[in-house]
Amino acid sequence: MPVTRLNHAVLYVRDLERTRDFYENALGFRTLIWMPGQGAFFQAPGSTNDHDLGVFQIGSGAAPSSAGRTTVGLYHLAWEVDTLAELDRLRTVLDQWGALVGASDHVTTKSLYAKDPDGIEFEVCWILPAEHVSDDLRAEAKEARPRPLDLAAEIERFGADTRGGVGVSMPVTS
Repeated sequence: MPVTRLNHAVLYVRDLERTRDFYENALGFRTLIWMPGQGAFFQAPGSTNDHDLGVFQIGSGAAPSSAGRTTVGLYHLAWEVDTLAELDRLRTVLDQWGALVGASDHVTTKSLYAKDPDGIEFEVCWILPAEHVSDDLRAEAKEARPRPLDLAAEIERFGADTRGGVGVSMPVTS
């Protein structure tokens, strides 16, 4: 099964309006289909995908997910951004929304972790372009435990506007 990318994710949420507010106003998603009280389909900024996120309302009585604590289940989805400047901007936005729950340096991936209004965790990451990934860095990444992310130092090291993921998660273009 040669997967080329994640096409979309589907979430069950308590309150559709609250979810729409968060994904539109915090993350900039665009509502493509709105079914009041039932569900919605959203498209991420910069995406040409039919939809990137589907959500369906199941009501305020829904219990929080216990995945990873008492049941198996999905831990999080990761969305990739193009630049460290965008990752830095999102860190500020997610912090302002009270959604930011962590930030990690995984050597070749720089990540923010946040939770949506239902406590569903997601990751926003910038991936080191292939031209910066040496064999030593690959070996370090395999052995390293996540460490605190010093985003200012990473911007100083790689540049705020360096396109991430080139040659890793996206093809090199001329």
